[in-house]
Amino acid sequence: MQRRHTTLREKGRRQATRGPAYMFNEKGTSLTPEEERFLDSAEYGNIPVVRKMLEESKTLNFNCVDYMGQNALQLAVGNEHLEVTELLLKKENLARVGDALLLAISKGYVRIVEAILGHPAFAQGRRLALSPLEQELRDDDFYAYDEDGTRFSHDITPIILAAHCQEYEIVHILLRRGARIERPHDYFCKCAQCAERQRRDAFSHSRSRMNAYKGLASAAYLSLSSEDPVLTALELSNELARLANIETEFKNDYRKLSMQCKDFVVGVLDLCRDTEEVEAILNGDVNFQVWSDHHRPSLSRIKLAIKYEVKKFVAHPNCQQQLLTMWYENLSGLRQQSIAVKFLAVFGVSIGLPFLAIAYWIAPCSKLGRTLRSPFMKFVAHAVSFTIFLGLLVVNASDRFEGVKTLPNETFTDYPKQIFRVKTTQFSWTEMLIMKWVLGMIWSECKEIWAEGPREYALHLWNLLDFGMLSVFVASFTARFMAFLKASEAQLYVDRHVPHATLRNASLPPEVAYFTYARDKWWPSDPQIISEGLYAIAVVLSFSRIAYILPANESFGPLQISLGRTVKDIFKFMVIFIMVFVAFMIGMFNLYSYYRGAKYNPAFTTVEESFKTLFWSIFGLSEVISVVLKYDHKFIENIGYVLYGVYNVTMVVVLLNMLIAMINNSYQEIEEDADVEWKFARAKLWLSYFDEGRTLPAPFNLVPSPKSFYYLIMRIKMCLIKLCKSKAKSCENDLEMGMLNSKFRKTRYQAGMKNSENLTANNTFSKPTRYQKIMKRLIKRYVLKAQVDRENDEVNEGELKEIKQDISSLRYELLEEKSQATGELADLIQQLSEKFGKNLNKDHRVNKGKDI
Repeated sequence: MQRRHTTLREKGRRQATRGPAYMFNEKGTSLTPEEERFLDSAEYGNIPVVRKMLEESKTLNFNCVDYMGQNALQLAVGNEHLEVTELLLKKENLARVGDALLLAISKGYVRIVEAILGHPAFAQGRRLALSPLEQELRDDDFYAYDEDGTRFSHDITPIILAAHCQEYEIVHILLRRGARIERPHDYFCKCAQCAERQRRDAFSHSRSRMNAYKGLASAAYLSLSSEDPVLTALELSNELARLANIETEFKNDYRKLSMQCKDFVVGVLDLCRDTEEVEAILNGDVNFQVWSDHHRPSLSRIKLAIKYEVKKFVAHPNCQQQLLTMWYENLSGLRQQSIAVKFLAVFGVSIGLPFLAIAYWIAPCSKLGRTLRSPFMKFVAHAVSFTIFLGLLVVNASDRFEGVKTLPNETFTDYPKQIFRVKTTQFSWTEMLIMKWVLGMIWSECKEIWAEGPREYALHLWNLLDFGMLSVFVASFTARFMAFLKASEAQLYVDRHVPHATLRNASLPPEVAYFTYARDKWWPSDPQIISEGLYAIAVVLSFSRIAYILPANESFGPLQISLGRTVKDIFKFMVIFIMVFVAFMIGMFNLYSYYRGAKYNPAFTTVEESFKTLFWSIFGLSEVISVVLKYDHKFIENIGYVLYGVYNVTMVVVLLNMLIAMINNSYQEIEEDADVEWKFARAKLWLSYFDEGRTLPAPFNLVPSPKSFYYLIMRIKMCLIKLCKSKAKSCENDLEMGMLNSKFRKTRYQAGMKNSENLTANNTFSKPTRYQKIMKRLIKRYVLKAQVDRENDEVNEGELKEIKQDISSLRYELLEEKSQATGELADLIQQLSEKFGKNLNKDHRVNKGKDI
C-alpha cells in the first residue's frame, strides 16, 4: 500500500513538472495512461512491463513521445537499457532509429550501437553515409527528435559523431560497415554543390565544414581509417593551418585541430620501441635500399614535418637520436669524444682542406671519400671554406686599416704615362680569390635550385640571403670590370696618340682626361663608386650569413632564433612606423617648404631634409632649432613646435616602447620552449647536409671530378635508352593503327584488359609491406594506450548516472522475479490446498461409512 502511494506521488510530480513544458510539444497532451506507463517503463528499464505491453497490447502506439518529444527507443538508449532497446528494435515501422543511434554514439554505448546497426534500416549501409539533413528527403521520421529536427546538428553523420567523441570501438564498427567522412571541398571551390550551400545558408555551410574537419582530425578516425596515419595527419595539419588564415572567424578552432593532428603524430612517434619503427615513421616506407655508403634514408616524413613546422615531432628524442646517428655517419667514434678532440678534428680539416679535396677528386669511393661524404664532415668543410672566404674579405681591406696613402684629391701612378684609373681599377690577388669563391658558391646554389626547384628554394630565407649576397657581389665585380675596361681603353688611347713621356702637359679629349682625375672629381654614377658601394653591402651580408651555422651550437642557437623572430617583429612594426613617419614628413615639409633660406638650418625645407631630420630625431640627434624661423611668423613656429613634439612623443615614447615590448614578448616565447625551438632549427641545418652531393665546398667544387663525368655519361645513356624506347613504342602504335584485322585487335584488347584486372587484383590482395606492418603495430599501441588512459580517468557524473540506471533496471527485474515467484507459490499453495481438501473429503466420507 505504501509503495503504491509512493508511485502515485512520483507520477504526480512528473506530471506537474511536465505541465509547463507542453508548450514545446503538443503531442504531450494526447498521451494516454497506457502510453505514459509504457514511456516510464522504457525510461527506467522495466523490461517485463515493456515486453508485456509490446506483446499483449493492441492499442499501444510504441512511437508515442513524451513532453520533450522523445519516444521509447530514445529514452531507453539514453538510459543505457540494452534489453529494452532490443525489444523495441524488433517492432516494424519504428521511428527515430537514426537519432537513437546518434544518441548511443554520443554516450559511448557500444553494445547498443551494435544492436541498432543490426536493425533492417541499416542493412544496405547507405544511411550511415547520410546526414539528418540529407535523410529528410528520403524519410520523415528517421532522424527526427521533435518537430524542429534532431538533437544533433543536421550535418552530423554517425561516423563524424563517433570521431568527435573519440569512440575507437564505434569508429571501427562504422568503418567496417563502409562509413567514411567525406573531405570538404576546397574553400574557394566554385562547384554547383558548394555554391548552392553557400547561397542557401553560409553559416551552416561553414559549420558543416568545421564538423567534418573535427571528425577528420580526430585521433580515433586518423588511427583507424588511414593506411598511413602519419602522412595523413601531417598533411591535414598543414591544411587546417592554412584554413586558419583563410577563415579567420574560425581561426582558433582550426588552429586547435591542427595542433591536435600534430599531437597525434608525436604520440605515435613516442610509442616506438626500436630503430626500425623510428625509421619507418621518419622515412614513410622502410622498403628503401639498405643504408649503405651510397644510399641514406630519405627522411621524407621529417622533411614534411619541417616544412609544416611540426616542431614537437622534429624535436622529439626518438627523432633527434636518429638524426644524430646519421649526422656522425662513418664517424661513429667521434660522437662520444670530447669537445677538444672534435676541435682538433675541425682544425685538421681546416689545414688540410686542399689536400682532402684532391684526394676526393682522385678516389671518391675510398674510405677517405666516404668519410668526407658524411654530413658532419661536409658541414665542417663548408664552414671552413666560408671562414676562409670571410678571412679574404678582411685581408682585402687590411691595406687601409691605418688609412689610405692617396687622398681623395690626389693621384698616384707607377710611371708617368700611366692613367690613374688604370691603377685603381686593377683586381688584386685577394679580389681574384674572392671572385673564385663567389663563382663556387654560385655553382653550389645553381645545383641546389636544380635539385629542389625554384619554388622550394625560394621558401627558405637563408637561400634568399645567399642569392642576394651573391647577386650584389656579381653586380659589384661587374661594375668594377666595366670601369677597368673603360680605363684600359683610355690607356690604349694614350699609348697610341700621346708622344710625350708624361701626361702632365698632354692635350687629351674629355672622355680620356676624365680617367686621369682624382677621386674628388669623379661622377656620382661612376661604375667604380657604384662597385665600392655594392661591395660594402655584400661584405655586410657575408658576415651576417654566419648566423646560418649558429643553430649547430646549443649556446648560440636559441639566441639566433630569438634574433630571427625579432626581425619578423621589426618588419611588422615598420608598417605602422612608415605610416606615422610619412605623415609627419609630408606635413612638416608642407609647413616649411616656403621658408627655404629663411631658417637657421635647412631642416624641413626639402623632402630629403625632412626625412633626415625626422629620422635622426628618433635617436636624439636633431635640434629644436630646426623649427625656428628668422621671420616673426609665430603661428607657423607654434604649429611646427606642436607637430615636432607630437612626432617625438609618438615615435619615441609610444612606438619604440611598443617595439621593445614586442621583441621582449617574442624572446619570452622562445625562452619558454627554447629546447624545442633549438632542436627544430638544428634539424633544419642538419638536413641540408644529409642529401647526396655538394661534398666539396667552394671553390673546390668548380673542378669536375671523375665521378661527375661518370654520372654525366650514365645520364646520357639513360636519356638515349628512353628515347629509343619512345621511338619503338611510336612505331608499334603506328603498326597497330595500320592493322586491318579488327578481330585481332579486339582479342588483343580483351587480353590486355584481363591482364590489367589481374594486376589490380594482385595489388589489392597483396601482402602488407614492412611499413604497413609496423604502422599497424604502432596504431594498436596508440589505441590501447588511449583506451587505458580513458579508463583511468575519474568517475564522472555521467558514469554515476549509468550506475543508478543499472540499479533501477535491476530493481525492476528483481521485482518481476519476485512477482513471478509469488504467483508460482500462490498457485502451488492453491494446488496443495485443493489436493488436501479432496483428501479430507475422502476421509470424511470413509469415516461416515464406517459409522453407518
